Amino acid sequence: MIGYRIFVVDDEKTIRDGLVMGLEQDYAVDGFANAEDAVKAMKEGPPDLILLDIGLPGMSGLDAIPVIKEINPDVIVIIITAYEDISTVISAMKLGAYDYVVKPIHLDGLEVSIVNALETVRIKREVQDLQERCLKENVPFFIGESNAIQDVMEFVGKVAKSPDTPILICGETGTGKELIANAIHYRSPNFKGPLIALNCAAVPKDLVESELFGYEKGAFSGAKPEGKKGLIEEADQGTLFLDEVGDLSYEAQAKMLRFLQEGKFYRIGGTRPVNIKVRVISATNKDLDSMIAEESFRKDLYFRLSVIKVALPSLRERTEDLLPLAMHFLSEFSGKFGKKVYSLSKEAQHVLLEHSWTGNIRELRNYIERAVLICEGDEITLNDLGLVPERGKSIAEHGKSGISFAPLSEKGVDLLSAQTALERYYIEEAYRMSGGNESKAAKLLNVNHHTFRYRRKKFLEND
Repeated sequence: MIGYRIFVVDDEKTIRDGLVMGLEQDYAVDGFANAEDAVKAMKEGPPDLILLDIGLPGMSGLDAIPVIKEINPDVIVIIITAYEDISTVISAMKLGAYDYVVKPIHLDGLEVSIVNALETVRIKREVQDLQERCLKENVPFFIGESNAIQDVMEFVGKVAKSPDTPILICGETGTGKELIANAIHYRSPNFKGPLIALNCAAVPKDLVESELFGYEKGAFSGAKPEGKKGLIEEADQGTLFLDEVGDLSYEAQAKMLRFLQEGKFYRIGGTRPVNIKVRVISATNKDLDSMIAEESFRKDLYFRLSVIKVALPSLRERTEDLLPLAMHFLSEFSGKFGKKVYSLSKEAQHVLLEHSWTGNIRELRNYIERAVLICEGDEITLNDLGLVPERGKSIAEHGKSGISFAPLSEKGVDLLSAQTALERYYIEEAYRMSGGNESKAAKLLNVNHHTFRYRRKKFLEND
């Protein structure tokens, strides 16, 4: 138990020293005569548990509990009281205390309370370690410091805390919707339950219902004799991820709506309801609003699925992250193929930054995999990538709009300066056309407003 740290906060020196001496054989223990000093020490390194006297001079124990919990809500507080005042104990428990002991303190009884309390700390640490290991699968999506991705990461951390609120993830193909679903599941209270995924576009429409809801024996021709659990049932106490939810058949949509409303469903051919507790996360790259207008997607189901919406930025909206992502994939495939490829040539970097990336992160990953596989040196070259620069035509067209570009000659051209000039022109023009409204300007450029603000600020700082 040496791995745990305990604070003893009591103004009576005899009691404080006695507790420190009695506990320090098993724990790292620090003693404090007042709450103020303990709080100050917490900011430098919080303990796992605090033995806190209620009747302290200055800041009382009851006053100290909220301060302690604000600094670190995971710290366990056991209060020490001179007499068993039920109202005081209840007040302390409401503020977040774990347990209480009454003076005179018997060390044997106190140690039982401490061991029980620290067991919850151990379990919480194991849970956090498991979540971190699971979240490593999501590293490719979360690499980067762009405002666009930071906003998503912060939002995901908040919405994951609910165990059952439905979430709809929207974004282009290859932006990492499944990775976000994983991140939400493993950060949620029900992460110990299963994460079951169904690609609605990959299952024939006449089989989707049996896949989702299961069936009883003899429900239809070709059914298994023993029947079958559906994926919703398999995901009990966990998360059901419906990828490409826009491809659900209209009949399956109706049954899914009923399940979301009532928390129960019937297997095909069944007469008894099946009660399930599960969070449903959906994802789509389709325009569900248009599908609703065309009556190919139920409006009421849309509202049920999109209690919370997560909009994923395209790679075009987080270009600051493109090269860090490329280097991550380079490292990944160098290890996979047993190669020693360490860098990207300047020409390769330029072309990566110019490419439109309609396939987003998935497309980038595929190009880097190919490049590492055929690379013969320690640096990825333009030939290894197999990418052709895309901007020649568009630059010539933009030149007609009044932007001047140096012609390419034998002396060469500063490509990065030309890119910067073009980007600056559009940012300034969009800002002018929108009357100084950053959100409208961002829409004109088809980028996230945080990305627009970051880039405009960067240009202003360089003036």
